[in-house]
Amino acid sequence: MSIFVDETTRLVVHGLTGGQARFHGLRNRDYGTKVVAGVNPAKGGQEVEGIPVFASAAEARAATGANASFIAVPAKVAPGSVLEAAAAGMEIIVCITEGIPAQDEARVYSELKHNYPTVRLIGPNCPGVISPGKCNIGITAGEIALAGGPVGIVSRSGTLTYQALYELKQMGIGVTTSVGIGGDPVPGTSFVDCLAAFQTDPDTKAVMLIGEIGGIEEEKAADYIKEHVTKPVVSYIAGVTAPPGRRMGHAGAIISGSKGTAQAKMEALSEAGVTVALNPTEAGELMAEIVRSL
Repeated sequence: MSIFVDETTRLVVHGLTGGQARFHGLRNRDYGTKVVAGVNPAKGGQEVEGIPVFASAAEARAATGANASFIAVPAKVAPGSVLEAAAAGMEIIVCITEGIPAQDEARVYSELKHNYPTVRLIGPNCPGVISPGKCNIGITAGEIALAGGPVGIVSRSGTLTYQALYELKQMGIGVTTSVGIGGDPVPGTSFVDCLAAFQTDPDTKAVMLIGEIGGIEEEKAADYIKEHVTKPVVSYIAGVTAPPGRRMGHAGAIISGSKGTAQAKMEALSEAGVTVALNPTEAGELMAEIVRSL
């Protein structure tokens, strides 16, 4: 099995007529994802390589039965596109857009929780989600992911997501689903959300968690693992040498005072029974040892 997306997912690409959305949307289709429509309010009625473009997400859903949206539009219109997709009844929304102001992210998060509680937002500022061999929504290169499980991946870092997928593929280890939750201050989906889904997925036998400095989400994940996760977890936390008070990479990757350090996160995860790696390659090697023992 997989979590969040699979071969039945029917995808609408917001901004399909634009350069980035077109490039990644067509790559998703080439991978095998069922890309059934695009959305552009000014270009409804057009087509992009045989994919019909509609003026709204609601029209696209009514005409195609779509249940997922891929948001690849500029930051100034991305919040509205997310809420439009939710109002149209999309079950999952993947937003790769970066540069959305934190206050806009908080507003969208709050509105989704209050008005559309069953809608899952992944992102923003994330690589997306891939269930290898079944569905790929976002910017992850499908070639680096091996299908067949038994590992689930959840990561704040896009680049480290790609490395984890490729490290495992090099060792012949497949993945059920890889979720890039993004590194912005207000992500739509958290570590805990993904851990809960992997825990209930019968085909996911082990989980790789990739975090980074800033915030307390990894500590929350450690608490959840301690109480609820029975499957082995391997983690890697980026940013051990990051100086306090300086943002490193993502908008959410900043240490404030004594909170958010890589060391604190590693200690919390270790105390929860997680196998903590010191670098991405070691994380792959440690996961390989666990998989061989399953």
